[in-house]
Amino acid sequence: MAGSKLELSITEARRIALTAQGLGMRPLSDGIAVSRMRRQIGRLGLLQIDSVNVLVRAHYMPLFSRLGPYDRGALDALAVAGSKRFFEYWGHEASLLPIDLQPLLRWRMDRARQGHGVWNQLKAFAGERRAEADAMLARIGQEGPLAASDVSGPKASKGMWVWSDAKHALEWLFWAGLVASTHRRGSFERVYDLPERVLPRSVLARPTPAPVDARRELVARSAEALGVATANDLRDYYRLSPTEARLPIEQLVEEGVLIPVTVRGWQQQAYLNRDARPGRRHRGAALLSPFDPLVWHRPRTERLFGFRYRLEIYTPAHKREHGYYVLPFLMDGALVARVDLKADRRAGALIVLRAHQEPGAPAATMERILAELRLMASWLGLSDVVISSTAGLESRDHRVSSRMSDRAAME
Repeated sequence: MAGSKLELSITEARRIALTAQGLGMRPLSDGIAVSRMRRQIGRLGLLQIDSVNVLVRAHYMPLFSRLGPYDRGALDALAVAGSKRFFEYWGHEASLLPIDLQPLLRWRMDRARQGHGVWNQLKAFAGERRAEADAMLARIGQEGPLAASDVSGPKASKGMWVWSDAKHALEWLFWAGLVASTHRRGSFERVYDLPERVLPRSVLARPTPAPVDARRELVARSAEALGVATANDLRDYYRLSPTEARLPIEQLVEEGVLIPVTVRGWQQQAYLNRDARPGRRHRGAALLSPFDPLVWHRPRTERLFGFRYRLEIYTPAHKREHGYYVLPFLMDGALVARVDLKADRRAGALIVLRAHQEPGAPAATMERILAELRLMASWLGLSDVVISSTAGLESRDHRVSSRMSDRAAME
């Protein structure tokens, strides 16, 4: 690493980023200990949560990409209120976060109580509709945990994003830190309760840091998770605004936590985490969720890997370039392909709808992808990998057993 010259090649930057993210270090043993899962989440700083379930919920995927097949039930256990190690709140969007971050996000809760930094449809509950939110809070205090479906209220029409008044009130209370999430039901519906009945007393008793101090620590954690990053990368990790991140970055540079560096080919100033390790050449493969921390900030993905990536869920089907739920494929330190996947749970099959190799992808790319697909199918409890005729891989449908060895031929 050219640290003495404060200049990094793009190859060095990639290795630093992959090492910081814990990629390419899958354990050799089959069993994944819960302690290792906890350490990996701590290393990433959060797992983004998303409601799309065409393949598997987004928060399950980053651990699979880094650790291999693990027990998803163990992650569920870590995410419920009783675990006292993680909690749900707004980190990078809705996120599962290490519990020690709760005091660092109270400034965001305080802003929400004033009606700032929340969705427009929630702002009224900080003002003219506050009495409705207070009544909901009192009801939770008396009755215990509640979800929006437990509370009667008018709903204008059907649809994922059409919420009742009760749901809006609950979401504002959650954003404001006046309630906390106990768990998610099978339908992925969030259940709310009072913070003192959800979060550890030791955490709630911790002093609330000044907003600038809290944001400085969040930026420092972003730097640990990213290894080398621009200011936009650092602030995006925990969704800080440019104004909120500017002073913390300056302070961390002064303290020597962030080292200004140049990355060849990047136009923006970059910052190296002082504890970042250069890492060895990455030898491994992983399918990445669209919400994986390595790729969720699309400008960084393009700068770091030369890989232009957009999620096309909300793009009309006839206008999609690569598919509905497309996973980038990381192989030997580069993003070399992308695969549009769907889990057909009724048929017990992982379906490859479309697949695209990047220009210059190695000859072994598709073989390596198939090996990862078999591994993923087995992890998800699916017996087959089905390659659709629309995938662009072959001229007809193929069915590949997830129990087959990596060298098994397609039928």
